[in-house]
Amino acid sequence: WVVVCVRDSIMVVNLMIPSHVSLSVVFPGCTWMWDNLTCWQPARIGEVVEVNCPELFSEFMSEEDYELGKVSRNCTEFGWSETFPHYVDACLFDEGNSSHPDMYYVSVKALYTVGYSTSLVSLTTAMVILCRFRKLHCTRNFIHMNLFVSFILRAISVFIKDGVLYAKEDSEHCFIHTVECKAVMVFFHYCVLSNYFWLFIEGLYLFTLLVETFFPERRYFYWYIIIGWGTPTVCVTIWAVLRLHFDDIGCWDMNDNAAIWWVIKGPVLASIMINFVLFIGIIIILVQKLQSPDIGGNESSIYLSVISYDACKEH
Repeated sequence: WVVVCVRDSIMVVNLMIPSHVSLSVVFPGCTWMWDNLTCWQPARIGEVVEVNCPELFSEFMSEEDYELGKVSRNCTEFGWSETFPHYVDACLFDEGNSSHPDMYYVSVKALYTVGYSTSLVSLTTAMVILCRFRKLHCTRNFIHMNLFVSFILRAISVFIKDGVLYAKEDSEHCFIHTVECKAVMVFFHYCVLSNYFWLFIEGLYLFTLLVETFFPERRYFYWYIIIGWGTPTVCVTIWAVLRLHFDDIGCWDMNDNAAIWWVIKGPVLASIMINFVLFIGIIIILVQKLQSPDIGGNESSIYLSVISYDACKEH
């Protein structure tokens, strides 16, 4: 689309011409230009054109806080210069008028802090109960306990990360690059990965119960420990080494390098996808067994109870 400026109005002409490209008009200077935000009138070489901020920026701030700023461009012999100051600096983000965005982020932070705190208290209580009563000690509950621990560690890592990165109520955290800060981010990603892997193990354990006639639970449990805690260790270690050598910027809380970020994101997505496949497999197996003519009405409840598997074998 080409947007043609005629005086103070804008007329849309249905021509497929990229933005920032002006029509060839014989004019000793810079021709008009539409940069997808503002219409710039023709100017002579050496002239500075100043315009008001586009009205759309007022949508990001309240009416009483919004102040109409200005942006400028120089007309040079090579064409229009870049805007100065930038649209974001002049029209949108003013530290003196940032109370509403700040309140939004403070509210979001308070909300997830309450959620993680509630989860932490509930899971700690569940862990105490499972550890206290020996009759509840079985492979199934041991897997549950490891999953609870991963959730607890994830909540703790979030609190630690917030305490380190956002200890001050300003933007100074953007420039933190200490070893302690990076270690906190490594711990945070490890806890998140462990959490997803133990969710995957929960599904894998249930699937194995259905397909294995004789299930050596204790031997399998050791492999579950290796997968649940060992695999995240390997992934996070590789990620930390890559960040240290190829993207050692800031506190490692930003993931601008997509290739390195896939070392963390890839295993998470893989665990979710495999868990979904296991879920579909479990549903298919249960439906097939329930529809089998060899299963009587009383015996069909056995396969339904596999989901909860309430009776733990005492060790």
